[in-house]
Order: sequence, then C-alpha cells, then structure tokens
Amino acid sequence: MVFLITPESLHTKLKKEDIVIIDVRSNLQNPDVGEEQYDESHLPDAYYLHLDKDLSGEVKTHGGNHPLPNIKKLAKKVGEMGIDFDTEIVIYDAENDMYAPRAWWLLYYMGHEKTYILEGGFKAWRKQGYEVTKKIPSRKPTSFVPRVREDVIATLDDVKERDNERAILIDSRTKERYLGQTEPLYKKAGHIPGAKNFFWKDVLDENGNWKKIDQLKDHFSMIADKDEVIVSCGSGISACPNFLALKMAGFQHVKLYPGSFSDWISYEENPVEKKEE
Repeated sequence: MVFLITPESLHTKLKKEDIVIIDVRSNLQNPDVGEEQYDESHLPDAYYLHLDKDLSGEVKTHGGNHPLPNIKKLAKKVGEMGIDFDTEIVIYDAENDMYAPRAWWLLYYMGHEKTYILEGGFKAWRKQGYEVTKKIPSRKPTSFVPRVREDVIATLDDVKERDNERAILIDSRTKERYLGQTEPLYKKAGHIPGAKNFFWKDVLDENGNWKKIDQLKDHFSMIADKDEVIVSCGSGISACPNFLALKMAGFQHVKLYPGSFSDWISYEENPVEKKEE
C-alpha cells in the first residue's frame, strides 16, 4: 500500500475535491518552531497540530517523553476540522521528517483509512511554486468518534514478554544512540535488550525521498519471516516513519511501542544493552 501523495497530485485534487490538510512541522528541541512557521505561511486551507500540545500527552514519571495524547481530546480537535471517516486527509512536514508520520499513525490508530503524507513536505510544495497563505481555514465542524485499533499498540509488558523467534523489536534511532556511544536526551544510554537497529532515515533514499515499495521490502528483508514487528525509538516519534514504511512494504502485524526507550529506562529494574544485536 502507498500512503503518500505528491505535491502535483495534491495541487490537482485541491481544485476538484474536498480535502483537509494538516501542517505538523516541528522540532524536538523547539516544538513551537513549527507553529511559528505555520503562522508565517502554510498550504491553502491547512490546519495546524502541535507536537506537544496535540500529538502527545502529558509527560509523567512513566510513559515516555512523548506519551500518546488524550484520544478523546484529539478526536474533538479533528472533528472541529470537519473531518469524518470519509474525509481525505493530507499531512505535511517541513520535508520528509518524522512528525507527519507521527500524525499519520495517530489518525490510523483512531481508525481513519484515508490519510496521506505529502511527499517532500512544505519544501517540495514551495519548490513547485504552488500557493501558500497565512489565512486560517474554517470548516463546518463534525463529530469524529474514534474506532481505536488496539492491535497497533505494544505495551511495556508486550515488549518484555515478546517471543524473539516470532517477533522483532526495532530501535529507530541513530546507530550511535542505539550503541550508547552518545545520548543527548536521557539519563541512560543504549537500547532495549534484543532490539535491532533500523535508523528511521534509512527508509529515505540518498535524495531524502521515500524509497519505493520494492526498495523498502529489500530494506526490511531480514525480518520478513517474523510474525510481528514492534517499532520503537526514543519516545515514539521517529519510530513512526518505520511503522509507515513497514506497512508500505506489506507487513501486516506492525505495532508501535509509544513510550519507547524513554519509557523503558523510567523503570530502574529494566536492563539496557550497548552491543550490536
């Protein structure tokens, strides 16, 4: 399956079809920067969702640095954008980054089937010379009642109790962070024991574009015999491009561990590994 749309296709659809566009540009070190960029200019009729305020929940002792948001609250905001289950949604980032896949995953988790990511994001749209605006859209609100897919979530216990012969755990961070050679964000360095490293940017080609389906199948070929794939990262953000890429490559049983490494290390008794696995 393909969950991407080109700027050219979106530009054509805007003239003919009813589509909701969502801007999710952000930065882990400065989450407000995306909203500032949105205020400066965005795609026509695009709404904005904030990484911390909308796409994540309140950080507590456990649950990770970007826990899942309150789904009822997010669903209310989605409904205010005029979105129902028949609405086609296009989400975009600054380029091909991790935030659009995070928003895509949340909508998928809530049961929405018609959500796409703009290939190349805002940069690619502007490169084509297409219109941008400062105007804030307004649509007739509706009620969006989530059809939550519990089967795409892996809990801490699921990760602990997984059968390594049948399931594989993926760590989507850089090799250096996976090996514990550097750790800019957390008090412990390394990875969850048994995790394999698949850096999320490796689902993109040398030009920063999403790899084709055959390339993604080749990229994930060593895990093709597993019944289940659990994707993780630092806090559940950069794992989402891997989730999306795995679905595009045809993997059926893919789950996200939302808390990821930041949740794992919040329990002092959980071990951490630093060697290649």
